[in-house]
Amino acid sequence: MSANASMEEFEALLNESFEMDTPEEGSVVKGKVIAIEAGQAIIDVGYKMEGRVDLKEFANPGEAPEIAAGDEVEVFLRQVENARGEAVISREMARREEAWDRLEKAYADELRVEGAIFGRVKGGFTVDLGGAVAFLPGSQVDVRPVRDAGPLMGLKQPFQILKMDRRRGNIVVSRRAILEESRAEQRAEVIGNLHEGQAVDGVVKNITEYGAFVDLGGVDGLLHVTDMAWRRVNHPSEILSIGETVKVQVIKINKETHRISLGMKQLQEDPWDLVGAKYPLSSVHTGRVTNITDYGAFVELEPGVEGLVHVSEMSWTKKNVHPGKIVSTSQEVEVMVLEIDGAKRRVSLGLKQTMRNPWEVFAEQFPEGTEVEGEVKNITEFGLFIGLEGDIDGMVHLSDLSWDERGEDAIQNYRKGDMVSAVVSEVDVEKERISLSIKALGGDKFAEAVGGVKRGSIITVEVTAIEDGGIEVEYEGMKSFIRRSDLSRDRAEQRPERFSVGNKIDVRVTNVDSKTRRLGLSIKAREIAEEKEAVAQYGSSDSGASLGDILGAALKGDE
Repeated sequence: MSANASMEEFEALLNESFEMDTPEEGSVVKGKVIAIEAGQAIIDVGYKMEGRVDLKEFANPGEAPEIAAGDEVEVFLRQVENARGEAVISREMARREEAWDRLEKAYADELRVEGAIFGRVKGGFTVDLGGAVAFLPGSQVDVRPVRDAGPLMGLKQPFQILKMDRRRGNIVVSRRAILEESRAEQRAEVIGNLHEGQAVDGVVKNITEYGAFVDLGGVDGLLHVTDMAWRRVNHPSEILSIGETVKVQVIKINKETHRISLGMKQLQEDPWDLVGAKYPLSSVHTGRVTNITDYGAFVELEPGVEGLVHVSEMSWTKKNVHPGKIVSTSQEVEVMVLEIDGAKRRVSLGLKQTMRNPWEVFAEQFPEGTEVEGEVKNITEFGLFIGLEGDIDGMVHLSDLSWDERGEDAIQNYRKGDMVSAVVSEVDVEKERISLSIKALGGDKFAEAVGGVKRGSIITVEVTAIEDGGIEVEYEGMKSFIRRSDLSRDRAEQRPERFSVGNKIDVRVTNVDSKTRRLGLSIKAREIAEEKEAVAQYGSSDSGASLGDILGAALKGDE
């Protein structure tokens, strides 16, 4: 009986084992470590099958394997039996399958996954996600470019799955998305504790041309260059350095964009509050040139207070010259306060006002009628420009070049660079004009010669030339011409040839023309005047006496 029973039990067990399905190749099965030898773990996967797995497949990247006999593990069954009668199994592939299932669920639920960066590849890094290898692009490592990823290697940390394709075996992850999310939470918390006008401490993280970014404890604020100091700051690096701790004031917070504007100068006393009292109008101060533009130069009176010297207020004499040719950056200059606009925070300064007006100085030193000397600077169609003392110019008009020549002819005698003497004829300080005269150097010969001569005067002249149309005569060095018709009252005597050079004759002045510098002379007018005088004195023709009698009597009276 017992033998039959044992046979029945054996038959039942055999049938049961036949009825059990042998696991399919390509599936994950559970196994038990029965031994560890030669760097491999021998694993019993059941079904009368054993397989070998290299110990390194049980280790995480950068870590030692943790496996011992008796441990239960899941392995991937690649082949039921190989040539040696052993099952071909893989712990790594099992972990990968397990990881993919877990990662697909996390991707669908938009959950973070844990992994460790373990290698560098072109364009980024490789990340172990607990059995599955993912790609981490370089741009997704941090919110800012990372120069050295060494400290991040092998460190377990959270990642966000951006994309995955199980069929192709591709997974793309991001560390930056996690940092930005936590950064946004931190920013919101920090910003929630800040309010406009609050003074806080921060650390300078970055410096640019237009300002500096200051870390306020998880959130950055922009400190613009114009809010660093009341004075002009050409570059933020002049007063700040990276890593420096500074006290700043929150000027503005944008709740939507989380942008924070900061200021340093707002925590300092505004120098403009005292400008009106310290710099009254017309007062003179010493300042430093900080900037030069096409329209003028900025002069710093004190830190935070700058004024503009407009190009028109820079020099009395240098017109249409670039300010850079008059002053230079960092030069100390004396300036006068011309205007203050506290509302616009503007001070208008003058440089030339600290020096005397050179035209006023010239007028004092060289009054009208004074003789001066200078170099011919320019020759124009209307006269000469002469360089004078004080770096100013005077002008000699064409009409003031010569008494005897036309201005157009006289100007041909001068060249640039010639040294000439002239007389100051007028100084107009307001119009900044100085009129000179070269012809006045020897005085006005014509005026001196005819000073006592007036129309109707009888003067004695000397004949200097005989011409067909009349005769040329001279009086006190002044030339005049008597026309043929004025040579005699008697037409028969109107012959130029009856005179000789050197003859002295009496003539009557018919005109004194100061403009043309000519005397109008006539012998005929003198004879007519003498006749009228004789008639008036000795009688008239109505008395019966003839003209000959009257003139004879007049001549006898003269004798």
